[in-house]
Amino acid sequence: MDPVIEQRLVELESRLAFQEHALAELSDALAAARAESSDNARRLEMALADLKQLRTFLYPDPASEPPPPHY
Repeated sequence: MDPVIEQRLVELESRLAFQEHALAELSDALAAARAESSDNARRLEMALADLKQLRTFLYPDPASEPPPPHY
């Protein structure tokens, strides 16, 4: 085989291996980012539910309160 062609083939194989490795790393990073995003969304939903419960506790419905004494 021609040494120039063999050198080019080795270089192409090396580039392909590097790109496959980079693609695997990007895939892992994307999976981690999606998991973190899902976890953050779950935490936000929990925080909003807690806030809603706290609002209900601090500011009850005025219609359910008895009328003031001067009525």
